[in-house]
Amino acid sequence: MDATRLAAQFAFLNEADRLKSVLRATTLVDGSRPENSGEHSWHLALYALVLADQAGPGVDINRVIRMLLIHDLVEIDVGDVPIHSANGLAHGSVDTVAAEAKAADRIFGLLPPDLRDSLRAVWEEFEAAQTPDAIFAKSLDRVQPVMANLMSGGGTWTTYNVTAEQLETRVGVKIARGAPGLWDWVKAKSAPFFA
Repeated sequence: MDATRLAAQFAFLNEADRLKSVLRATTLVDGSRPENSGEHSWHLALYALVLADQAGPGVDINRVIRMLLIHDLVEIDVGDVPIHSANGLAHGSVDTVAAEAKAADRIFGLLPPDLRDSLRAVWEEFEAAQTPDAIFAKSLDRVQPVMANLMSGGGTWTTYNVTAEQLETRVGVKIARGAPGLWDWVKAKSAPFFA
């Protein structure tokens, strides 16, 4: 047993536990409280497992699950940056991307080099959303909050005064890119909230 390696692995795992303290804008489906980013990551991994039949050709669901389990670790440092928020850091802005890259350096840097490089590459692949696995993972990351909003009577759509056009351009495009059938279904379910 390599005690130094094991210590680094547990340092990373203990740091990852902090993701459970990062509150998201999205609530639980019952609307009772905000979900935390640890719950969100777990739920997305389950989404991938259950909705694997919605993935396009060449998608490896096991890789998608890996991506989804680590995709929001950077929120330990940066926090949740809601896609519809107009305050603070803007989702996808240069400042947000830079802050997340710095967080990734620190958090993945806790790991032994082989794991650091492997998991960082998976995180970067998710962020770039260019491979079939990452495109599908990004679709699920966008559809899960939509489902929470549907189940909670509008949720953050009401909080952020989201329009149908914003839902389409900020969320729908990414869902449709990796899971067109999911977007068609979710869009129909969402329509009454924007009538």
